[in-house]
Amino acid sequence: QVQLVESGGGLVQAGGSLRLSCVASGRAFSSYAMAWFRQAPGKEREFVGVISRDGGMTYREDSVRGRFTFSRDNAKNTGYLQMNSLKPEDTGVYYCAADGLGSWPSTKYNYWGQGTQVTVSS
Repeated sequence: QVQLVESGGGLVQAGGSLRLSCVASGRAFSSYAMAWFRQAPGKEREFVGVISRDGGMTYREDSVRGRFTFSRDNAKNTGYLQMNSLKPEDTGVYYCAADGLGSWPSTKYNYWGQGTQVTVSS
């Protein structure tokens, strides 16, 4: 079992930055990849990207490439999503997820956080 708690969301102007955190507990943090998803109002949840168990590999969707960075600190059981050059279309609830299914980069995960709201104003 893995429990995930996100934080760091908020309201920011377009062009600004936010850093989201996801603190994990339960199973050994270094044993699973950590992914990030987001869900905009009225839309389905979409995959943003993922970082491997040791942080050595990352994958991100084209929509955030060059703007979003994934990192993790296995000693602190925490994953991070650094979001720069934010756009209004980045608005949504952001979720971290753990323990992917299938091959890299997985878009299906066993464990989910509760989400944190990110709002980007124009």
